Amino acid sequence: MNYAILDIETTGGKYNEEGITEIAIYRFDGEKVVDQFCSLVNPERPIQPFVVNLTGINSEMLRNAPKFYEIAKRIVEITKDCILVAHNAQFDNRILTTEFDRLGFDFDLETLCTVELAKKLIPDMPSYSLGKLVRSLGIPITDRHRAQGDAKATVTLFKMLLLRDTDKEIVKTSIKKDPKRQIETKLLDLIKEAPSETGVYYMYDTKGNILYIGKSKNIKKRLTQHFTNDNRKSKEIQLLVASISVERTGSELLALLEENDQIKRHKPKFNRALRRAVFNYQLGSFIDDDGYINFKIEKADSRKKAITTFSNFNSAKSNLARYIEKFNLCQRLTSFEKTTGACFNYSIKECEGACIQEEAPEEYNARVLQFLDKYSYSNQDMLILDRGRNGDERSVVYIENGIFKGYGYYNLNHQINKPEILKTIIKPMKNNRDAQYIIQSYLRKKKNLKIVKLDRGSSN
Repeated sequence: MNYAILDIETTGGKYNEEGITEIAIYRFDGEKVVDQFCSLVNPERPIQPFVVNLTGINSEMLRNAPKFYEIAKRIVEITKDCILVAHNAQFDNRILTTEFDRLGFDFDLETLCTVELAKKLIPDMPSYSLGKLVRSLGIPITDRHRAQGDAKATVTLFKMLLLRDTDKEIVKTSIKKDPKRQIETKLLDLIKEAPSETGVYYMYDTKGNILYIGKSKNIKKRLTQHFTNDNRKSKEIQLLVASISVERTGSELLALLEENDQIKRHKPKFNRALRRAVFNYQLGSFIDDDGYINFKIEKADSRKKAITTFSNFNSAKSNLARYIEKFNLCQRLTSFEKTTGACFNYSIKECEGACIQEEAPEEYNARVLQFLDKYSYSNQDMLILDRGRNGDERSVVYIENGIFKGYGYYNLNHQINKPEILKTIIKPMKNNRDAQYIIQSYLRKKKNLKIVKLDRGSSN
């Protein structure tokens, strides 16, 4: 899906008599900017004094600038097959259409307005003017009231809105508005357009309905598998699919969380309607009569509080063996070995004797708590930092009081150091048990993840 994200500065004056003084357009493919154009424009009419004060653009600056007819062809080229996106799109579209009307050219693009989208997707902001809104969201903006600066900020804002659009209304609306997408596209073309990167992909029919949602560390490779498979479901998808949209996540954890959330939210025709839990066992805990913290592997049960969850019993057992070795825990107190006396590790001097009360509960429990601090986020306020979608960006998963709140992206440290900005860049998501399992499993597997523990007061 292609978007032309633009900003226009004008002379001011009577309605439909304004002239363009500067224009900036960024062609955006839903993931990155693929082309851009920025130019001053000689409006061939005077500029209102208040506009000169606002933008700093005066008639002297525009004396040698190209006239609109000289840049019209470039504007048509860069906006071809695009949906026009602007902050207060009705204004920018009216100005552009009026200029083309003067040339006798029918310029007609569908539009999306970031003011309207922001009000819907980020409610209760103090202001939706571009400058105040992006500052509230931690988006840098330079050259305010100049076309290039405002258009750049609108690109970043639109990326954030796409991220927060959990119901995919933007993409669905875009598909319906883009007549080219109504025609069934060859499967090879769909594969060609897909990135060989980590993320989530959505398959749509000609009406914009979601047929299937999947995730992959290599989306292009995964789509090739879909479109070359000859099983019944794959053949049905191949017949019906007309369009694909992709969300690059950078982080595999975010792709897993997004896929889980979106399948549950949309229940696509070719995904299982209610996705079954991907975990079957959990690690529970209790304090025995002697004051020692004990572990117990048990069948997954939403009524019981779990330290962490596992896909099957063997996975639970093998991971527990690693925890026992790493934190020097007792085999009997972790239910790894069933005995009434000393555990086997005590006999080989790899257990400090908690199983026979030789080690004090306080000393043993301190190591248990170290394990819990590393592998369980119950009751914790923390951030999980991982790869972003490009080299300048990082991803963040937000846990508050042991509850998964959502994820987002940042490229400025102040965006996560300031709680009020952190909460605006986070895409809210539901804290279901599948999401908990995904996060816990990822924490176990990825040893180099950066975890930031928050003070309880800092996230409120």
